[in-house]
Amino acid sequence: MDDLWDLSMPWQEFILRAVAVYVVCLCMTRLSGKRSVGQHTPFDILVIVLLGTAVQNSLIGDDTSLVGGLILAATLLGLNWLVGVVSARSRRMDRILQGSPALLARDGIIDWRELVLRNVSYQDFQVAKRAADCRADEEIELALLETSGSITILKRRSD
Repeated sequence: MDDLWDLSMPWQEFILRAVAVYVVCLCMTRLSGKRSVGQHTPFDILVIVLLGTAVQNSLIGDDTSLVGGLILAATLLGLNWLVGVVSARSRRMDRILQGSPALLARDGIIDWRELVLRNVSYQDFQVAKRAADCRADEEIELALLETSGSITILKRRSD
């Protein structure tokens, strides 16, 4: 029962570990690209679970206390809130943290190199095209890979 309340390291170390792991994971997520953030496949979910398992020991060390877990949870939630506040108040930080949309197509011309660079499959692009009710590439005015990982297609207006 003592293990439930007794910390195996100073409480400040929990916060330092949480900040370090959060920053590294945030950077790794940004470097992995927009598609890893958007629509999740079963493989993406597997990577998320394995990533959580991989960083677990970096966060808790040998500690198994309730208090240690609560300190970590509060720190991670606080960091997430802080990133949201900073992103909302600074366009520059928002662009650094969230990225900016990528142009995939304009005026019916698809940039296939950009699709490959952004890990957008032909099938995913076709799904977005159908969702926008575009039957042909020529009907596309603009196609963007949003920072959320979703694809937005604006259809040309028919005059």
